[in-house]
Amino acid sequence: MRTLTDMPGSVLFEALIVPHRSLSARGCRWLMLAMAGMCCLIALRFWFLGAWPVIGFCGLEGAAAVFLIHLNNHRAKATELVMLSADTLRVVRTTPSGQRFEVTMASAWMNVLLEESHGRVPRLSLGVRDRRVEVGAALGDIEKRELADALGNALYQARNPVFNRPEPATSPQPGPST
Repeated sequence: MRTLTDMPGSVLFEALIVPHRSLSARGCRWLMLAMAGMCCLIALRFWFLGAWPVIGFCGLEGAAAVFLIHLNNHRAKATELVMLSADTLRVVRTTPSGQRFEVTMASAWMNVLLEESHGRVPRLSLGVRDRRVEVGAALGDIEKRELADALGNALYQARNPVFNRPEPATSPQPGPST
């Protein structure tokens, strides 16, 4: 009898990690328009006050803010896929520009390490001997702990399969006849 962990290529655990963004693309456009409008109003106010050199700085400030919001929205396209099968762990990273990088490691001796540092979000890494790969860099503290627990449970279940083998029915022993 074969179990799920015996089948080659079967996925035991899969997690898709995407950076959290609170605004949609449409919301970012509205935010950038609102910021550009506010910078124009501030520049117009200083123009009427006669402080025309401030207008250049308002323009630079508005352009920098719009550029940074656009850059943040562009980086939201990055993804990270963690897949665990019976024999391998694959981490596939996709950059915002669409380039893919893949790391494959044997899952037989895989360790899930949650490295704590005081006052910082812990670092989640997966390793075999001296080879380590960090996963979930875009996640927060609670999400990293949940991912570490889920990966640890999946590795435990892969290493300790439960076989559903029914026990043969025992027939009652014939007793002395009277």
